[in-house]
Amino acid sequence: MNTPSHLEESLQRDIDAIRAKVAEMAGLSGRALEASLQALVQRSRQLAYGVILRDQHIDERETELNRLCLEFLVRHQPAAGHLRFVFTAIQINKELERIGDYAESVARQVLSVSGLEHQPPHAIFVELGELSIRMLREAVQAFLQKDADLAQRTMALEEQANVLRNSINAELMELSRRNQLPAAALTPLMTIARRYERVSDQAKNLCEEVLYMCTGEFAKHKAGDTFRILFFDLRNACLSQMAEGLGNAMHVPRFQFSSAGAEPQPLDVRAVEFLAGKGLDISAQASKALEQVPQWDRFQVVVALGTLARKALPTRPGKTVYFTWPIKDPAEVEGSPDQVKAAFESACSSLESHIKELLGAILEEPQTQTKP
Repeated sequence: MNTPSHLEESLQRDIDAIRAKVAEMAGLSGRALEASLQALVQRSRQLAYGVILRDQHIDERETELNRLCLEFLVRHQPAAGHLRFVFTAIQINKELERIGDYAESVARQVLSVSGLEHQPPHAIFVELGELSIRMLREAVQAFLQKDADLAQRTMALEEQANVLRNSINAELMELSRRNQLPAAALTPLMTIARRYERVSDQAKNLCEEVLYMCTGEFAKHKAGDTFRILFFDLRNACLSQMAEGLGNAMHVPRFQFSSAGAEPQPLDVRAVEFLAGKGLDISAQASKALEQVPQWDRFQVVVALGTLARKALPTRPGKTVYFTWPIKDPAEVEGSPDQVKAAFESACSSLESHIKELLGAILEEPQTQTKP
């Protein structure tokens, strides 16, 4: 009967230590998310303060886990499966620390809205928050148990989080339009929804790392990935919303369009009515700031609609390509109904032309050029 060697025992002991630290850090992040959700529902500043104060514990655990992983690399000089394990642990460590930051951000937003006389309906926030927390726990479980199937199932839940976040934004905009929610509360509440949706994104990232650990393949770089295009203007109320709607209405496979604004304002009713006349419904789209755009860090192309929008657009390091389209926003046109309609027609025609030409150029590029 073979007995484990000293080196094998040392290797397993260090692997167990890393797993235990990942589980500890995941527990802290998960409890912070739960507490932030309770703080929102209960309007509890005390709970919110606690989440903010305890965030430093997550940062400390991140440092400890990084140290363990680096020591593991130096001590064992791993290869193959063990190397993928420690690489995955390092990546998961970063994701968990970021999730802790999201919980802290939610808590800070709770402090700004806890005193509102008219509270938004919390049920849909709870649904989104609980879904995100579930995804986080299952992603960590998939890592600890080396369960590729669980990772795949958990990744599939991410789209539900996107739908819930969009529903929250639409409901908040409607409450604001009816004067049932102060305009000043829109950004904090949308930020809360965005943070929980981002937790689901991070959980999906964790699952992708688990799949790499289990299979050696990078799931996030497969050829079928989506090509993302973002339209940006000052208010995200009219022109950029039209561009997003027109792009998505073209139904080109593997392309996703979104929009944002420097200072988001409610969706322009005239834009909704104009596109409805062309058979295109954008009434469910929500105005949003750049930080509220899902997976902003994975957009390959950003289009600024006008020079002022380009000046207001922060440049993100990386391989994102930026364009500026000098198309006049029809919401800024004053005059007779015919003149306003003509302005919308001109903007719509220009947007359609630019989008088709951009898509044509992208589709002509080699496959390797369209990966995130």
